[in-house]
Amino acid sequence: MPPKPSDPAAPDTEARLLEIVFPDHTNHLGTLFGGTALAWMDKAAFIAASRYARRTVVTARSEQVDFKLPIRQGQLVETIAKVVEVGRTSMQVDVDLVAEDLLTGERELCTRGHFVMIALDARGRPTEVTPLP
Repeated sequence: MPPKPSDPAAPDTEARLLEIVFPDHTNHLGTLFGGTALAWMDKAAFIAASRYARRTVVTARSEQVDFKLPIRQGQLVETIAKVVEVGRTSMQVDVDLVAEDLLTGERELCTRGHFVMIALDARGRPTEVTPLP
């Protein structure tokens, strides 16, 4: 029987980060810079993969990042990263950016991306990762 998510022996597959969009995060239109969004997504992918593998990880690739809706200054952004597939040394992580209006509570999926992370051993070489349960 696979371990239950609440089982301490079960590997964590998800990470969630919260940020507020301040003026220094925005472009001349008052919306989040794409590069800032990518940095937040990469950070969440790193945390999710690190927690899953319990190893040093690096980003091998980011692919298919879709900016669906703008994220505006003053909005709360929840970055949700989840390990969805595991290879021999790699982990595929899906990452969503969800914007929330703090006054109304309205939430919208604004950006979605896919990241490939590689686990490294102490010498900086790719190392095996436990398969997903």
